[in-house]
Amino acid sequence: MKDLKYNQISPMAIDGNLIKLIASDWMLVTAGTREKFNTMTANWGGVGYLWNKPVVYVFVRPERYTYEFIESTDGFTLTFFEEKYRDALNLCGTKSGRDIDKVAVTGLTPHFTELGYPAFTEARLVLECRKLYGERLSRDAFLDSEPLVTHYSTRGGIHKLYIAEIVRAWSR
Repeated sequence: MKDLKYNQISPMAIDGNLIKLIASDWMLVTAGTREKFNTMTANWGGVGYLWNKPVVYVFVRPERYTYEFIESTDGFTLTFFEEKYRDALNLCGTKSGRDIDKVAVTGLTPHFTELGYPAFTEARLVLECRKLYGERLSRDAFLDSEPLVTHYSTRGGIHKLYIAEIVRAWSR
């Protein structure tokens, strides 16, 4: 990725408010192979330190097209963009890759990391993530019913939680 003018950084050196970065600025979760991949916008997740590793955690509903790609590969990327890409992120969060070619419609340029994970050249931050853990959230495990009622009573399936090691981080 150095040829794309990225600098490899330690995950500990990621700048900024990570809650804002994920919740407000949004990210693309992208998985698959060179032959076929998909991306989706997400704003549920986080970054932390677990099992002596820098990790991310993301939540993906099983009906999302990207879910199939995450399930079939050992990792994925999280990419973060400048505000000028908000329309592309919005489209990637409201349209399914089953129905449209998100790359063609958004104009984003895919590239593949040395690990073979799909990312986008327009991103200002790329996290290469290797899956460590995945499990569907359980209705019975909710200690507070508000999120269950608010987010799962009428819309979609229960999310699957993925915890993944940040293998490499790249910044511009």
